[in-house]
Amino acid sequence: MENPKLKIVSWPLESLLPYARNARTHSDGQVAQIAASILEFGFNNPVLVDAGGGIIAGHGRVLAARKLAYTEVPAIMLKHLTENQRRAFMLADNKLALNAGWDLEMLRLELEALVEQHMDLQLTGFDEKELHEVLAQSEPKHFADPDERSEERRVGKECRSRWSP
Repeated sequence: MENPKLKIVSWPLESLLPYARNARTHSDGQVAQIAASILEFGFNNPVLVDAGGGIIAGHGRVLAARKLAYTEVPAIMLKHLTENQRRAFMLADNKLALNAGWDLEMLRLELEALVEQHMDLQLTGFDEKELHEVLAQSEPKHFADPDERSEERRVGKECRSRWSP
């Protein structure tokens, strides 16, 4: 299939139609997390819709936009999908991301860097237990410069103490 040319447009929130058989669920807590993410980072992930305004992907973002009293959201109309492709894509869009894993060392380094910059780690979507588990991990490192080692220890201690119970 040839890639269609996609265009982001502002779509009136009240004209978006949730898919009645959407298999993905969104708790109030998760909708609040999405809303907080939108407020902090912007609405960076457009809702995907069909020609009639039916939501293909982005049900949670639409719920968050309603919670934030938005009147419009960024959207991309997908006109090139057949009915079966649309239904399969709705499932794939949600499931494929869940099939990914984490490089826990890289995750720890990223979280520690965010802590060092006083970023609210709740905005990442990880809960307190997950943050503690990741930040408590410590891989031995080999440093050429002794100053790097002491800086790594200082940052690691600060991160672990902040996120330890």
